[in-house]
Amino acid sequence: MFVVPLPTIFPRRGEEEVAGMTGKYAHNIDAKGRLFIPAKLREELGGKNFHLIIGQDMCLSLFSDESWNEKMAALKEQSYSSLKKLRMIFAHAADCDPDAQGRILIPADLRQKAGLNKEVIVVGSFDRVEIWDAQRWARMEEEAFSSGELQAAMEEMGLLTATQKKIWPTATSRCCSMSA
Repeated sequence: MFVVPLPTIFPRRGEEEVAGMTGKYAHNIDAKGRLFIPAKLREELGGKNFHLIIGQDMCLSLFSDESWNEKMAALKEQSYSSLKKLRMIFAHAADCDPDAQGRILIPADLRQKAGLNKEVIVVGSFDRVEIWDAQRWARMEEEAFSSGELQAAMEEMGLLTATQKKIWPTATSRCCSMSA
């Protein structure tokens, strides 16, 4: 029997690269600034040492020690003037070690920069975990589904079949609507 492997955008575990992180989880930041990182994402981050920085679009990005070290090694090749542009990211970066309950302490300055209060969404986003204000995430999610932006990105990456392209507006309004 001849089997053709299906293409994948995420390498399989055990190959050179780590599989992309996925999933969305709603959690609360406690009064001490601690946030539970879901076990699945902690496992995918692969260890106990994480690195937290200001991310894109007003979120926080949490990297594994391995991924962070790779990014730092790549930066060694950059010019000083290029690295100056990243100064504020490094000034507000934090090393995070999860406690026995799987919580990390998010420093107050990072919570403030990302507009995080209590309710947050924790998202696996390929090579990192992103931490979002729950209301901002809901607005972005609604915009992505209603504007066609998500469909366009999926088409660009070859992730939609011809049938899916035809039913996209109907399918997303049935399963993904944010309205009550």
